Parts: sequence; C-alpha cells; structure tokens
Amino acid sequence: MGTSLTTEFWERFSVLLVLALAMTAILTAVFTALFDAFTARLRGRRPHRTTSRIPRPRVPHDRPTPVHH
Repeated sequence: MGTSLTTEFWERFSVLLVLALAMTAILTAVFTALFDAFTARLRGRRPHRTTSRIPRPRVPHDRPTPVHH
C-alpha cells in the first residue's frame, strides 16, 4: 500500500520550512548582538594591562640620577 505526498503536504511543508529558516535567522541575529554587547561590556570593565605590576622606585626630579661605579 503506497501513499503519495499531496499538494497540501508540500504547501504546509514549505510554509513550515520558511518559518523555521526565518526564526533561525532572527534568533541568530539577536543572540549575536547580545553576545557582542556582553563581551564589549566585559572588556570595558577589565582593560588590558600593558605595564608590569612591579612597582618602580620613585626618583626625585630635582636631583640628578646617582651613578654607581
């Protein structure tokens, strides 16, 4: 007993396929925008350090730098 796919099936299938593709595109755009905003906010809170964390001794500017021999 064979069954054939009717035109009603193909109409519903095509409508559901287009809806699934549209929802996928919309959700991808929304989550990408949210993720980009979240990572930008995180990077703004913790700036990348370019200097070392070792404190350097302060040298007064009114005296010349001592020279050791």
